[in-house]
Amino acid sequence: MKLWLVRHGETEANVAGLYSGHAPTPLTAKGQQQAQRLGEMLRQVPFDHALCSGLERTRHTARLLLGERNIPLTANPLLNEMFFGDWEMRHHRDLQVEDKENYAAWCADWQHAVPTNGEGFPDFSRRVADFASELAHYPYQNLLIVSHQGVLSLLTARLLGMPTASMWHFRIDHGAWSVIDFTPEFTTLRVLNSRAIWRPDE
Repeated sequence: MKLWLVRHGETEANVAGLYSGHAPTPLTAKGQQQAQRLGEMLRQVPFDHALCSGLERTRHTARLLLGERNIPLTANPLLNEMFFGDWEMRHHRDLQVEDKENYAAWCADWQHAVPTNGEGFPDFSRRVADFASELAHYPYQNLLIVSHQGVLSLLTARLLGMPTASMWHFRIDHGAWSVIDFTPEFTTLRVLNSRAIWRPDE
């Protein structure tokens, strides 16, 4: 099965440099253009199904990308970004003052410290692992997954059998597509952050 990974388009929170896990933040005009352009790049991919997170920015991106194509789209909350609790829609400069101790602890040990009233990395990692386990039961040949930076980076590292901290080696850009060849026995990262038009003979 080929997994076609797409990060949601640019959002207002991305532009402002705010933590946006579960908080609603709309796509910017640029973000909408990125999604539409991705639809053009991937127009010839014979998607069997599309998955997005439960958050509107991925739904919007997926709808723009798929356009008029009759591809089933399902929201899966396991694909939601990490929940930052009280830090949602806040800038790190403010957190360094208003929640100094907890924020410093999280920056020093993000794998174990927990955002104030938020989701810790162990819980987030288990959630992504649960989604990865589901993949073995999907009957698709080409599956589009529209999600978030954290989710897609961690999913890539996990499917490749790498430590969770390796997720930071896989930056997933706005307006680009990536491909993973997945089987329960072996996984290969084929494409990372392409902005080319995909053609059937490739």
